Amino acid sequence: MGMSVTISVATEQDAEQIFRLQYLCFQSEAALYGNYRIDPLVQSLDSVRAEVATDCVFVARLGDEVVGSVRGALDADGTAAIGKLCVHPRLQGHGIGARLLRAAESALAEERGATRFRLSAGHRSEGNLRLYRRVGYETVGTSQGQDGVPMVVLEKPAEAYAATA
Repeated sequence: MGMSVTISVATEQDAEQIFRLQYLCFQSEAALYGNYRIDPLVQSLDSVRAEVATDCVFVARLGDEVVGSVRGALDADGTAAIGKLCVHPRLQGHGIGARLLRAAESALAEERGATRFRLSAGHRSEGNLRLYRRVGYETVGTSQGQDGVPMVVLEKPAEAYAATA
């Protein structure tokens, strides 16, 4: 009998697993851009711990193992910035990323009062862009990450999360 993946709020004890998972998952993104200095790969464990303590962070678990995570933080204008969505490579393509995204959207809207969601993906990250568009995000512009990677910026109104949940 197999175990099922559960989604829950991250705890302080999850920070190290999130840190290691993020490093594993973003290797393919780094390779796509030929840039191994992208933010998720250079973020410190202390910084991940700080985000878990203050931001809206969810994890996907398979038993005791953290196999996915996502983070969100609310800006002063009510925009929730969602980022660092990752799922272990062996479990990608099974809807875990979409479930994590819905959990973050729900908490950010219902508990923190978000009025819209914003996220970004590298311009060559077709799988990520496809997921975000499938769950209702629309391109609103472009930007350049601090690491030099051209990014596509996507948004959706917070009330739309219920329609895609």
